[in-house]
Amino acid sequence: MNKLQEWPEPIVRVQSLSDSGGPLIPERYVKPVLERPSVSFSAANDVNIPIIDLAGLYGDDHALRAEILDQISIACREWGFFQVINHGVSPRLMDHAREVWREFFLSPMEVKQAYANTPKTYEGYGSRLGVEKGAILDWSDYYFMHYLPSPLKDYNKWPAITDDCRAVLDEYGKQLVELCGRLMKVLSINLGLGEEQLQNAFGGDNIGACMRVNFYPKCPQPGLTLGLSSHSDPGGMTLLLPDSHVPGLQVRRDENWITVKPVPHAFIVNIGDQIQVLSNATFKSVEHRVMVNSSKERLSLAFFYNPKSDIPIEPLKELVAPDRPPLYPAMTFDEYRLFIRMRGPCGKSQVESLKSPR
Repeated sequence: MNKLQEWPEPIVRVQSLSDSGGPLIPERYVKPVLERPSVSFSAANDVNIPIIDLAGLYGDDHALRAEILDQISIACREWGFFQVINHGVSPRLMDHAREVWREFFLSPMEVKQAYANTPKTYEGYGSRLGVEKGAILDWSDYYFMHYLPSPLKDYNKWPAITDDCRAVLDEYGKQLVELCGRLMKVLSINLGLGEEQLQNAFGGDNIGACMRVNFYPKCPQPGLTLGLSSHSDPGGMTLLLPDSHVPGLQVRRDENWITVKPVPHAFIVNIGDQIQVLSNATFKSVEHRVMVNSSKERLSLAFFYNPKSDIPIEPLKELVAPDRPPLYPAMTFDEYRLFIRMRGPCGKSQVESLKSPR
């Protein structure tokens, strides 16, 4: 069996398990003790990731622009995560996109099954990441779809549960690509590069963009499992539209897990492994995971902005010096993505395992 052609075991929809009303979760979803969500968040409970207002980024106030650039630089170096407000994406569109997806996941199972995916491309409706037989699974279902490059964008693989569904998702993707492009310029400047240099390292206009919509059903034993296991994002940059009412995302900071408190109509931005590599670890991708709960389901939209899939990604020469040699060998995003998809979420071990011997 080609491991990337079909799933190693029959797929079970987590939403069906939740709807069955059973008091226990199957053993397949029980995490090892050390990977289970902590009941106590101690001092980290009052901490949140940085919140950055982008309103002055393109105005005439140069001091304010410099302050925003500095805030983003500190967030990228120290957190790998931050929230942005006044980012230019329509709040009404954000709400509409979220409701389209909520309607999809609350549709009858036979409607969703028409979009069932395979591990060959992951496009469509899925319930597991990775193809390891017997793996411990996460308590979530999802939908994966491509935006860019254009040849991968197949509207027939997008859900069509309402007349305007695909148009809404198309416009949502367009506005997020534009926002990512603006943020890439900021990151490039903060690395001491020309504002287009990081984007050019991604492939210029010929980049990749895709979205995974995560649905976390109610769980009878939330202390034993996770909605999404600890991982860093393999791509370039992620924009997350979280659930507007139910928290769940946790970000690792030192030895603590910080529960992110979403700001209304903000995007949560995080650095992916590819920017960590290009920046020679000046900016770092950070481990994060998702908790579930027993009383409320949760929905989030993760938009991934990635390099062109077939160009080598390696530390930019301007960020390499005799006292700071390149930490990573060249690898295309296609090669790295295959590496990730075989293994599933594995903390930071994926990108760290690529480091060149010193």
